Parts: sequence; structure tokens; C-alpha cells
Amino acid sequence: MQIMGILNVTPNSFSDGGRFIDPAVAIEHGRSLIADGADIIDIGGESTRPGAEPVPPEREWERIAGVVGTLSRETTVSVDTYHAYTAWRAVEAGAHIVNDVTGGQGDPDMFAVVAGLDCDYVVQHGRGNAQSMNDLATYDDVVATVREELLASRDRAVAAGIAPERIILDPGLGFAKVGDQDWQVVRGISAFLGEGHPVLIGQSRKRFLGPVTVGGERDVASAVISGLLAGTGVWAVRVHNVAATKTALNIHEVMTGDRHE
Repeated sequence: MQIMGILNVTPNSFSDGGRFIDPAVAIEHGRSLIADGADIIDIGGESTRPGAEPVPPEREWERIAGVVGTLSRETTVSVDTYHAYTAWRAVEAGAHIVNDVTGGQGDPDMFAVVAGLDCDYVVQHGRGNAQSMNDLATYDDVVATVREELLASRDRAVAAGIAPERIILDPGLGFAKVGDQDWQVVRGISAFLGEGHPVLIGQSRKRFLGPVTVGGERDVASAVISGLLAGTGVWAVRVHNVAATKTALNIHEVMTGDRHE
């Protein structure tokens, strides 16, 4: 399983907003994530936490341009954006993956733009936007409904010209899901694994982890989930604390006999 390290070049992300707004500091942090074991660096210039205010795509790109350009020459880079303009600029600058938390709903031009780019595309499940998502978290069967809606977004992407082999699925933990709904998706992850696409999980420091932590240490909970998902067929986990996640995956390998110490 691969590790996607999170690099927020934003002033207001929920757990590390403002720490890496300086491009030089962001690049240094990206390199530290690579040293800790990240296979992919996911670079974002706009917070998508609940309640966050939208950022114009030109401003978003201004924040991340130098970071994307530098790190994409050193490792696989994903750009965390729902703006077609930012996606286009990032891939032209060297990014390999577009990670769209809206699954194409945030910008009507996204699918057409991505279809013309040489990149992979993460289709994530969500409802509404940062201001409305929590109010839309109503489901009779959260796993079945999220799967149905996610595959519908996948189908729209394919119909718009994005090659199926380029698509990565993400059930969108924390996006229009609250409390036990996120846990139900994690427990029901097998429902998303049989569609012929890699599956990405982004559990890192999410709100649903709070009640199970001691002292509010969500990085430990995030790493434990990564270890539990290892071997299930999940392609990658998206995390802030790469070192803790790498440790969890190393332990899984030792316990399953895939690693010898």
C-alpha cells in the first residue's frame, strides 16, 4: 500500500493551516515527508475542511506553483484541487495526479480538462461544498449510497473522456459524513474494491477519530487505520504523519511475513 503525504500550502487547513504557506518551507516539508516514506506528495492550496471559504483558482495556483514545480521533479506529485484551471496548470508544471474532492461537481470544466491531460484522476465522494456538506450527511445505508454516488461520478468522468484506467476512487471520509458514518465506510471498504480502480482512503486526523483517541492524538489513530487497511487491497492512504503510517505498514509486513527483520 502506498502512502500519500499531505502538504497543505494554506493559511487555514484544519490541522496545519499556515505552517507551510511559505513555498520554501513547504518544499522542505515535502522533502521530509519523502524521507519518512511518502510515495506521493499531495499538494493543496485551498482548505476543503467544513466551513472553509473558497479560494479563486488563480490564488490557489499562486500558492502552490513553485512547490508543485520543484517536488514533481523529485517524486510523484498529486494536486489537491477541484478547479480545472489549477489542475491544468499543475499537470503542465509536472504533477502526475489530480485529486478532486468534489468528484467533478466543483467545476463543470474539470472532466473535460482532465480528459486532455496526461495524468491520473481521483474521483472522491462528497455532497455539497465546505459550507453545506455536514447538513447533507443523511443516509439509509451509507456504504451502499456512497458507493452508488461515487460510481455515478466515475461514470460521468468516463463519459466525458477520462480513461477508466486513469481513475482512482475515494469514498471521501469526512465529506458529507459524520460520526459513525465514517466508521461504517471504513468497515465496509470491500464494497469499493471490486470496480477495477485503485482506492484511496483519507482518514488522517479526521473528526470521527476524536472519540477513540487518548489525549486527542489523532495521528496514532490514523496510523492504526492504515495498518488495518494494509492487505485489504486499498491502493493508498492519504496522511499527515507519514512516519507513523510507515511504521504501521512495516509492522503489518512483519506480522504477515512480507518483511523480515
